[in-house]
Amino acid sequence: MDRFDEMKSKVLTVQDVSNYLRVHPSTIYRMLKKNKLPAFRVGSDWRFTVEAIDKWRASVESGVPGTASENG
Repeated sequence: MDRFDEMKSKVLTVQDVSNYLRVHPSTIYRMLKKNKLPAFRVGSDWRFTVEAIDKWRASVESGVPGTASENG
């Protein structure tokens, strides 16, 4: 497995995603509250996969409406 494959399956925290998308963590929480990001919960904490975030980002960039239905 190369480094890219490792990153695609990596589970990220809110802080990781905010760094990845270059936005403030409060923006991530705001988007989660509006069900705008693909994420899942582990206890009270939110988690994300790089693959799901990349798919979401691609759909947003291409103008495809709401694909946050992957939320768990």
